[in-house]
Amino acid sequence: MRVLLLGNPNVGKSAIFSRLTGTHVVVSNYAGTTVEYTCGSLRTEDSELEVIDVPGTYALEPTNRAEAVASDMIAGGDVIVNVLDATNLERSLYLTLQLLLTGKPVVVALNMWDEAQKAGIAIDTGKLSERLGVPVIATCALTGEGIPLLKSRLPDARSSSLVSENGASLWQKAAEISEEVQQKPDHRATFRDKLGYVTVHPVYGPLFALFVLFLSFGFVAYFGDFLHGILEDVFEFAWLPVALWMSGLLGSGGMLHDILIGGLIDGEIHLEESFGLLTTGLFIPLAVVLPYIFSFYLVLSLLEDIGYLPRLGVVMDALMQRLGIHGLSIVPTMLGIGCNVPGVMAGRMLESRKERFIVATLIAIVVPCMAQQAMVIGLLGQAGIAGLAIVYGTLFLLWIVTGLIMNLFIKGESPEMLIDLPAYRKPYWESLWKKIYMRMSGFIRGALPYVLLGVFVVNIFYTLGVIDYISRAFAPVITGLFGLPGEAGGALIIGFLRKDVAVGMLAPLGLELNQLIVASVVLMVYFPCIATFVVLFKEIGFRDLLKLTAIMILVVVVTGGGLHLLLQLTGF
Repeated sequence: MRVLLLGNPNVGKSAIFSRLTGTHVVVSNYAGTTVEYTCGSLRTEDSELEVIDVPGTYALEPTNRAEAVASDMIAGGDVIVNVLDATNLERSLYLTLQLLLTGKPVVVALNMWDEAQKAGIAIDTGKLSERLGVPVIATCALTGEGIPLLKSRLPDARSSSLVSENGASLWQKAAEISEEVQQKPDHRATFRDKLGYVTVHPVYGPLFALFVLFLSFGFVAYFGDFLHGILEDVFEFAWLPVALWMSGLLGSGGMLHDILIGGLIDGEIHLEESFGLLTTGLFIPLAVVLPYIFSFYLVLSLLEDIGYLPRLGVVMDALMQRLGIHGLSIVPTMLGIGCNVPGVMAGRMLESRKERFIVATLIAIVVPCMAQQAMVIGLLGQAGIAGLAIVYGTLFLLWIVTGLIMNLFIKGESPEMLIDLPAYRKPYWESLWKKIYMRMSGFIRGALPYVLLGVFVVNIFYTLGVIDYISRAFAPVITGLFGLPGEAGGALIIGFLRKDVAVGMLAPLGLELNQLIVASVVLMVYFPCIATFVVLFKEIGFRDLLKLTAIMILVVVVTGGGLHLLLQLTGF
């Protein structure tokens, strides 16, 4: 039997799905987290049920891609679990009444029960069940309250005797039922209400956003650096002696030694620069990148669960509309900072093909992942803040200019942003840490193999002379246009496998500050890693991927050459 979880966006369907099936999914306090359906299984005493987490929809008349998926799936479901927001009953009931008209057996999960109680909202679930003609169970997916009862009541799902009515009548009926079964206290502005007002205010909202972003990235930088110091000490204390012992066993040289341990620098192993599978291949992802990834996902998960991200979208909407996208595009952009792959995939929440292409292109070109940023910060941070300011200032300028130009020349619609702002909520720590764990484990599984592959390819290419050949072949561009040594060509090749490894290859070259700035910017806007390229092909198609690639090459050449010339003219 197939059970469909259906409801408005951001009512907790994914959290209920996780509770029912044990399948871990990312749960966030904003609409659009689920843009494709997720399948799991639920074993009962009598049978095993297939449970599907369907994208959120406000009605059965689709207005975007996610809602179209939801509407199309109803015909294939045997039972519908309609998830409602107990704090916003009237709005949720419109979809409920539409689902009842389909004739499918329905069970209603009245979710966010704890939030309703805190707000002083009293709902008579028995009377609501009587009016709808189907079982109604109060639930709190984050804590698990009501989930066992919901499981046990699935066999009691039944179709309603509700007769077919038009949309206007359904809205009226939803209002009547809501008024009859619930009691709300007299509303007084709370601190959360006032905070919600301030954070979307035309003047205070942008100031608050700058403050939040400054604190967020400051925390990522400083806490990431703190964790990096700890892990670096762990590697030097626990792993470096093992690597030195293995180096001695391998004769301190030779092809196998160079692949596993890497090159010795003044007779010693340098964990960042030796470039062996068991030295740099492990040290970069685990001790250099992982601390910053953890710090970023901690901040991102907090902003998600508190409910600030959609408000940041409201604040950014006016600017982003000029780029051909709306403010909610900030969600895939923020995810892209962690890793470009989920960032590009999250672009599915956007309504038009034009928006999805622009967001995918901006993420691929000017939104470097945190793994790459960690390496750039490590390289340039030693020379002071000026170099980093130029790099990130260039990226921000490219984000604006590239978006403006694409909006001008790319045909298609850019719909206005319509979003349901969630209430500010305290984070539920069990769910938050589970989300961070899922994202971290996903990064390790996805990044470590590519880092090891990148380091392996670097050593093989050096051994076979491929790096020297490519450096000579592209010398007019690498040296003549960008002002970089020919050896930097190897980093451009490896960048297609892993950008962070590519940045790490710049460390042994002894580049001057202006060269490090140019090289960092070129690698950041240069081709994304192969994993992102595969996802781009899947999300936007072959033709649009060719367009994206052409835009990318143009941006790399113009930006790299222009930045090199500008730094020369200013004597930086």
